[in-house]
Amino acid sequence: MTPPPTQYALAGEVSIAYKVVGDGPIDIVLVPGYLGHVELIWDVPSVVHMFERLGTFARVIQYDRRGTGLSDRLPRASTLEERVEDIRAVMQAVGSTSATLVGISEGAPTAILMATTHPDMVDNLVLYGGLARGTWAEDHPWAAPREDLLESSRATAPFLFEGAMAEVMAPSVADIDFARDFYARLQRYSASPSSLQQAFEAFLDIDVRALLPSVSQPTLVVHRRGDRAVNWRAGKYLADHIPGATYKELPGIDHAIYVGDADAVIDEIEHFMTGARRAVEVDRIVTTVMFVDIVGSTRTAAALGDSTWHDLLTAVTSVLRDQLRTHRGTEVKTLGDGLMATFDGPARSIRCAKAMIEATAPLGIELTVGLHTGEVEVTQDDDIAGLAVHLAARIGSAAQAGEILVSRTVRDLVAGSAIDFTDRGDHDFKGIPEPWRVYAVTS
Repeated sequence: MTPPPTQYALAGEVSIAYKVVGDGPIDIVLVPGYLGHVELIWDVPSVVHMFERLGTFARVIQYDRRGTGLSDRLPRASTLEERVEDIRAVMQAVGSTSATLVGISEGAPTAILMATTHPDMVDNLVLYGGLARGTWAEDHPWAAPREDLLESSRATAPFLFEGAMAEVMAPSVADIDFARDFYARLQRYSASPSSLQQAFEAFLDIDVRALLPSVSQPTLVVHRRGDRAVNWRAGKYLADHIPGATYKELPGIDHAIYVGDADAVIDEIEHFMTGARRAVEVDRIVTTVMFVDIVGSTRTAAALGDSTWHDLLTAVTSVLRDQLRTHRGTEVKTLGDGLMATFDGPARSIRCAKAMIEATAPLGIELTVGLHTGEVEVTQDDDIAGLAVHLAARIGSAAQAGEILVSRTVRDLVAGSAIDFTDRGDHDFKGIPEPWRVYAVTS
């Protein structure tokens, strides 16, 4: 999907950046949380997939709340009332008289205020990873005390722009370079350090519990049981205190809606809004999975600047795709500063990896490559999933600059191909149930 153009709506004298995706018969407004950037978010393949799915049955309105992303910056944190004005301005700009609000994380209180103060503009309410209050209270004991949160904020502040937020927002992928790099960029692009601190302190004052009994719209509350950013009890509280609300609890530890089993979240939203659940066709095949990453991409991007880095990344991606075509590989998706691909032959995947490393060297780029052969699930949108995918990614993350690291399965399958390996020993990979022996390609 090609990203739609960024447009602007006026909320009083404040410009609010937004995009419109899809042309379905109903409108969805995605109410963002703490951080946001309507253009940067399109670098994440799972976000694009989310928009593609939502866009099949709705017109999706995405925006940056004032003070963040591409919207006008403020000298202070925005209030909930001002954030409601952002929604109204964007809806008016796109000609939407009423919509379903999907309040994500800290966006849930904004969506609740909008639903109760402008009920004629809100058809339904979906609250994902949401909460009614930001801090501990005697009748809200699962949240952390205000002072503890402030102390934690001060301790983590020096690491925010190194991607530390990935460990809270997307812990299942926090050890993957792309995820940490993305969260580091999201912090930088969304707001300045002082603005982020102001927004965080404003979050600590949020409390919309008194509004919950006044919500009159059909409401769906979705929360992951192991959410590390917002305790699942916060979601259950919302559902228990909003009249007639439906609570759907899903497995997972990620807070970001587009990480983990994002399709399960979208399934619940689609069923709630349309009354139907789509049947997802899944095929299982054995294939060799390749993960390619650029070494030191964050450092290189910072040194070159965004424009030059973008041009270099485009050139590198073109080279990688040329080698995939030459060696009969199939690109699954790009991953920010790398890509994932599959091959029907493990030896050919190794030869392709070697060619990629050689072809990108003149560009001053070093790569790491991880390879594993196993059974994967192929969905109807041609994505792949399963343990083999995770293992290939973990193997790639263990590779050194310029190194092709493979699983024992790959080494055994290419026996007799004149490819030599060096034993790198057993590795305990996060999320993989047992140690795996890996080997480095030497010739």
